[in-house]
Amino acid sequence: MKYDFTTIMDRLGKDAIAVDVPEKSPAFGPRDEGFDFIPMWVADMNFATVPTVQEAISERLSHPAFGYFSTREEYYQAIINWQETRNHVTGLTKECIGYENGVLGGLVSALNAFAAPGDSVLVHSPTYIGFTGSITNAGYKIVLSELKRDAEGIWRMDYDDMDEKIKKNKIHVAVFCNPHNPTGRVWEREELEKAMEVYRKNDCIVISDEIWSDIILNGNHHTPLQSVSEDARNRTMALYAPSKTFNLAGLIGSYHIIYNSYLRDRVRACSSKCHYNSMNVLSMYALMGAYRPEGMEWVDELREVLSGNVNYAYDYILEHFDGVTLSKPQGTYMLFLDCTKWCEKHGKTIDELLKAGYRVGVGWQDGRPFHGEHSIRMNLALPFTRVQEAFERLDKYVFNP
Repeated sequence: MKYDFTTIMDRLGKDAIAVDVPEKSPAFGPRDEGFDFIPMWVADMNFATVPTVQEAISERLSHPAFGYFSTREEYYQAIINWQETRNHVTGLTKECIGYENGVLGGLVSALNAFAAPGDSVLVHSPTYIGFTGSITNAGYKIVLSELKRDAEGIWRMDYDDMDEKIKKNKIHVAVFCNPHNPTGRVWEREELEKAMEVYRKNDCIVISDEIWSDIILNGNHHTPLQSVSEDARNRTMALYAPSKTFNLAGLIGSYHIIYNSYLRDRVRACSSKCHYNSMNVLSMYALMGAYRPEGMEWVDELREVLSGNVNYAYDYILEHFDGVTLSKPQGTYMLFLDCTKWCEKHGKTIDELLKAGYRVGVGWQDGRPFHGEHSIRMNLALPFTRVQEAFERLDKYVFNP
């Protein structure tokens, strides 16, 4: 490979939540002697970003003034080129693109534009923890429509349940996740069409989080929700960012794509009035550096690496961790383990299981805030040797001691 996905970075003391917080937080301790910490919880990557990001930022840093600035035309063109090349998007213009100070900030702005505090919002379950906090903290009520695993273990939407709950709770705003976090499901076009038909019949505005759209595994394909019909194009506000793709979360910087001018004006009015939604000049250059041809090549290699990690982990769990079930992720770099049967068989609570992993340095994440009662979420965006080490520890000391 051209790019380095094997070096184990020392992130300790570099302001990284993934490694600095566990060293200080009692929730991750104690750790037995002889085990270093393997960060497999918060959803950022333990890989160096594509070099063109640093190059673009360094070039801008060479000029010593950082006053008020205007968004460069190159910023918009970089997004248009990226979406056209990676997602086969057509007809995207500068006017449809708007900066967001994070996907969750864009989510709240969109909610405020089309709902009032106390209103109900439809969200699928399992649910990204950020949705839960942002929606409820902003004063809205969450109504969950549960995803179901079919006979092959693939997560599916229940369209009848969605329709029933939208009608019962008089819902007119839905939050969608495409690809889905935490299950890793990459929705097929037909599934998206059926979901959008439910929303259309119930006059629902849709906020689609597509931040994971670049992290597609094993030859699967991302379909932007806005692309499935003309109605979807005019009913949906899509939220994207280079942060998950290129490990840039600390720089802040997301963007929306909204084709319908009425929706766009409402969202921008809400996001602009509090003046929180201002781009950082270095964030702008980071995106332009990431969305170069080199970035596309880097992401293609990243997908290969992550597909290998996911395939290894999935097969290892099925072979060695009796009582643990999961669906193989088609996108993202997260596993969502259902440990219900294992806990029942061994008379253990999910807290005891989590702590057993922490003791041997495996920093996995409690799945209950994602609405998985006996679930654990695991980040596989690490060098393969670290993934191997983590699963060998879990096998020898946790699941099969």
